[in-house]
Amino acid sequence: MMVKTLPPTSQSTEGETKITEVVSDNGTQALVVRSPNVIIKNAEYEAIKYNPVDVAAHYKHRPLQVIQRITTVLQPTLAFVFGLWWDSKRGKVVKNDRRRAAQLRELLTRLGPAYIKIGQALSTRPDLVPPVFLEELTKLQDQLPPFPNEIAYQFIEEELGAPPEEIYTELSPQPIAAASLGQVYKGKLKTGEEVAVKVQRPDLRERITIDLYILRRLAGWVQKNVKRVRSDLVGILDELGDRIFEEMDYIHEGENAERFFQLYGHIKDVYVPKIYWEYTNRRVLTMEWINGTKLTQTAEIKAQGIDARYLIEVGVQCSLRQLLEHGFFHADPHPGNLLATTDGKLAYLDFGMMSEIKPPQRYGLIEAIVHVVNRDFEGLAQDYVKLDFLSPDTDLTPIIPAFARVFADAQGASVAELNIKSITDELSALMYEYPFRVPPYYALIIRSLVTLEGIAIYIDPNFKVLSEAYPYVSKRLLTDPAPQLRTSLRDLLFKEGKFRWNRLENLLRNARNNEDYDFNLVLNQGIDFLSSERGAFIRDKLVDEFVNGVNALSKNVLHNFTYLLRERVGLTAINETPAATVEQQQTLEHIKRILKILQETRGFDPLQLAPQLAQLLVNPSVQHLGQQIGVRLVQKSLARLIRELLAAEDIEEIRAQREMKRV
Repeated sequence: MMVKTLPPTSQSTEGETKITEVVSDNGTQALVVRSPNVIIKNAEYEAIKYNPVDVAAHYKHRPLQVIQRITTVLQPTLAFVFGLWWDSKRGKVVKNDRRRAAQLRELLTRLGPAYIKIGQALSTRPDLVPPVFLEELTKLQDQLPPFPNEIAYQFIEEELGAPPEEIYTELSPQPIAAASLGQVYKGKLKTGEEVAVKVQRPDLRERITIDLYILRRLAGWVQKNVKRVRSDLVGILDELGDRIFEEMDYIHEGENAERFFQLYGHIKDVYVPKIYWEYTNRRVLTMEWINGTKLTQTAEIKAQGIDARYLIEVGVQCSLRQLLEHGFFHADPHPGNLLATTDGKLAYLDFGMMSEIKPPQRYGLIEAIVHVVNRDFEGLAQDYVKLDFLSPDTDLTPIIPAFARVFADAQGASVAELNIKSITDELSALMYEYPFRVPPYYALIIRSLVTLEGIAIYIDPNFKVLSEAYPYVSKRLLTDPAPQLRTSLRDLLFKEGKFRWNRLENLLRNARNNEDYDFNLVLNQGIDFLSSERGAFIRDKLVDEFVNGVNALSKNVLHNFTYLLRERVGLTAINETPAATVEQQQTLEHIKRILKILQETRGFDPLQLAPQLAQLLVNPSVQHLGQQIGVRLVQKSLARLIRELLAAEDIEEIRAQREMKRV
C-alpha cells in the first residue's frame, strides 16, 4: 500500500489540515483527513458505543432529571389520549380528524427522536393508519423544526477545522430537510460537486440517552412482572440503543454507506451516493447530492416516466440480498430514505441505522421459508428453536398444529400470495400464547420488511412482497452450496423418499425470473454438487428417477411399435408390449416441461450447448454420474429380462398343466 500526502487545503488556527491519499495494492483510492481538530477515519478513530450499564450508573444519581423527563412525556400523551376518547364519546369520527392527526405529529415531534422514529415507522403503513393521519405522519420524515444555522455552522467548524465558507463554495441559506437526528443543507464543493451536508442536532446524545434509560427500566419491570411477556424486551431496547448510537456517529454512517455500496452497488438500478471523507466527522457528514423523488410521491414519479412499481421490485431484490445473502441490512428504509432518481434508479440514503444477521440466522430464515412452502410445520418449529425463538427443551407438541393454523389461509393458494404484515400479526399472537422469546435482531428485520412492504402497498395495493421474493429464494436453493440449503433442497424435493417433480418444476420456473439466475451457473454447480459426497442422497434418487424415465420412454416406444405391428401390419403373433404406467407418464410430462423451462432460461444457447456438453463429458464428475446411470440401466434391463423370462416360464407351465388336464 502506498501513502501520499497531498498539499494542504486549508489552515486552521491550531495547525495544518492534511489530506492523505491511500492507494491500495489493487489500485483503489481513499482520502483520509488528518487535522489537529479532526477525528481521523482510521485506526485512531474510536466509535462511541452505547453502554446501558454506564447509562444506568449516570442516571442513578439524577432521579429528579429522570422524574422530570417522565412527567414531560406523560402529561401531553395522556392529554392527547383523553382528547381522542372524548371525541369518540361525542360521536366524532376520529380517523378523519385532520386536527387530531396534526396534534399527534406535533406531540411526537415534541417528545423527541425516539418517538419520532415510532411515528416514521407508522407513516409507511396505509393498512394500519387512516389516510389523514398517514399524511401527517409522513411529514415526520423530513419536515421537523430545524435548529438555528448558527449552531450548525459552529458544528461544521468544530468538526472539520474550518468555517463553512472555507470548505463549501455554496451552502443553502436554510436546511432543505430536518429529520429526527439532524438537518441537511445543499452545498457545493470547491471542486464543483453538489453535496448534501448533514449536521447533527444539538444535545442529541443526552436526549436519546435518558429516553433509552427510562424505556429500559420500564422494559425490565414488564419483563420481570408480566409473566405473559417472554420476549427479551431489555435486549431489544439494547439493540435499538446500539443502532441509535451508531446512527449518531456520522463517521460510522459513512463507513456503512461504503460497505453498502461494495455489497449491493452492483445490483441493477440500485444507486448508493459517494461519501466525501475529507469533509466528514462525528457530527457532520458530506455526501453526494441525489436529485430524486420520494417513492410515495407516485404522481410526480409517473410524470417523469418512471415506473415506481419496478423500483419497489428493485428494492425487494436488494432487501433479499441484504437479509439472506450478506446479512448487512438497511434497518430504516422509510420513504425519506428511498428516492427515485431522474434516470430511473433506486437511490438509498441515510445509512445510520444498519444491522447484521449472522450466517446461521440467514440460513435459518431460508429453511423456515422452505418448511412453510412444504407444509412441514414440525420442521418449522425446529427452525424456531435454531433461531433462538424457542429453548431446546420446549415441548413442540402444541406449537406444531398452531403453526398449521397460522398458515391455514394459504392452504388453497400459494404462500407467496400472503402479506408479510398478516403473517407477522398471526405469529405475534402465537408467540404471545406459547413460550416464545423474540431475539433482539428479529425486531429490526421485521421493521425493515414491514416498512418496505408498507411503501409497496402505498404504491400498489396488490403488491405481494413474498411473491416477488420467491424467485430469489428458489435461485438460492438451486445454486447455493451451503450444506444447510442443500438439506432444505432435499427436504423440498423429496417426501418419504419419493421424488416430487412438480416441486423441481416450480423451483426452476420461479428461479428463472431472478436476474442473477443463469443456466450455465446452475448446470456447473448442480454437477459439482451431485458428484460430491454431500449430494449422494439426491444423486442416487435422481439416477433412479432418470432410469425410470428412460424405462418409461422405452416402454412407450415398444408399445407403439408392437401396436403398429399388430394393428397395421397384421402380425398378430407379436405380443403387444404394455405402455408406461400413469405415474411414469406423469414423470415424463414433468421432464418435458422442465426441459422447456431450461430452454427458456437465461444463458441457454443451443449453439453453445454442444461444446459445453463436450467439456462436461470429459469432466470426471460427469463420467462418474454417467457410469452410475449406465449401471442402473443395465440392472433395470437385466431385472426386466429376468422377470419376462420367469413370466414366460410361468405361462408355459400353465399351458402344460392345461394340456395335461385335457388329456
